[in-house]
Amino acid sequence: MKLTRRSMVKAGGGAIALGAIAGCLGEPDGEQSEGGYAAFFPLWDWANEIADGEIDFENAIETGEMGHGWEPPSDLQRNIADSSAFVYLDTDEFPWAQEYASEFERDYDNVTLIDGMDGLENQLLEMDSDGDIDREPAEYDFDPNDLEIEGFDVYNQRTGNEIAYWHIDHWHGGVPDIPLGGEVVITGIFEDDEGRVLPIGDDKQFQLEASFVEEEDEDIEIESRGDDIVFGGDGPTQARIVFELVADGDVVWDTSDEAMLVSVVEELEETEAPEYPDPHVWVDPVIAQDIVMTIADGLGDADGDNAELYEENAREYVEKLEEIDAQFEALAENASRDVAVFAGHDSYQYIEARYDFELHTPVGISPDEAETSADISEMIELVKEHDIETILYDPFETQNPGEDIPQMVEVLLEETDAEHYEPLSPVEGTTQEWNEAGYGWIEQMEEINLPSLRQALGAE
Repeated sequence: MKLTRRSMVKAGGGAIALGAIAGCLGEPDGEQSEGGYAAFFPLWDWANEIADGEIDFENAIETGEMGHGWEPPSDLQRNIADSSAFVYLDTDEFPWAQEYASEFERDYDNVTLIDGMDGLENQLLEMDSDGDIDREPAEYDFDPNDLEIEGFDVYNQRTGNEIAYWHIDHWHGGVPDIPLGGEVVITGIFEDDEGRVLPIGDDKQFQLEASFVEEEDEDIEIESRGDDIVFGGDGPTQARIVFELVADGDVVWDTSDEAMLVSVVEELEETEAPEYPDPHVWVDPVIAQDIVMTIADGLGDADGDNAELYEENAREYVEKLEEIDAQFEALAENASRDVAVFAGHDSYQYIEARYDFELHTPVGISPDEAETSADISEMIELVKEHDIETILYDPFETQNPGEDIPQMVEVLLEETDAEHYEPLSPVEGTTQEWNEAGYGWIEQMEEINLPSLRQALGAE
């Protein structure tokens, strides 16, 4: 097999275009509000949690509506221009917010702009990260004693990007730097001399492992999980490692001809974001911690007298996000299945990547995209194939959020043996009922999403 560098499949389509904003704002009226605005629900919730009444934030999106794909009323830009701070996401899925922020930055200095995407470049996923990482293993009984490895490709498990490949006796590429106190998860694809993909995993014929070339470095942690490896770092250091293909506890192939250098660094260098990043960063409780601290820094710039209060409130809120992360970890660990179906748009890629389960959706990341008959047929087959009993649905993709269910759910219940359905909120909006119950981001996760996912994945 001829080895070549594989480029990741790019998501189709360009940025969403927004027409020119009608009219001209002119100069601020001199009566700047002490309040602020947030572009949609999670940013509004987090900003108010951090501000704790020192700055009152308004949610630009009305109750019952989702954030992206939304068109603002004519007076919103003026209202934000007269406020003290605007929290938004600089992503093409919120074009109106991008346009507003651009004009404010160019023509006004009275509004503090806080971009929740700032600094997230290294954590963003492509809209469509399906690619070579998803190659299916061959249905073939491999003989470990008569095995020739012709290709070994290494992928960043979180992003789906190919980061390295083994060519004959040496490496091209390498494992990304490991952030101090953080981790990098990689997975590998092995092919034999006939181009067949080997089955890799704890319960498969082969397992992927890694070991130190020399004495173990206590500041680098290596955890092999069968089909992927987690590298962690507790102190700045470097070490050389060898990847191993294991069968029945024995190493049947390795990269000892050339060891790979793995580094733990105190601070990651900035990298460019994917060309078409998935905007749904707010669903991830780990990424949310960074967004919350970014908001706190921005509020400190807007109101320096209370900067320490904002930072303290943000750190207290981060502890709540860490608890949500722990609940997701426990859910994944206790789940009896790793596949569910979600009658909604593809808003959970960050959760799927972090906690290693799949949510199949009929459409892509846009809530306005309509499913086809082929999409519906595929979902029906998935439900039957995996004996799925509970269908998840997006409560915002109905005329009456919180009351009705999408027609897609009714079809799946009629055409399969599934008997139950549960809501899964993309956490980018709220309902009147949730408002009355006092649900913020944390409560939507704890009261709605985590219970629904536990039921759908068999983790109750």
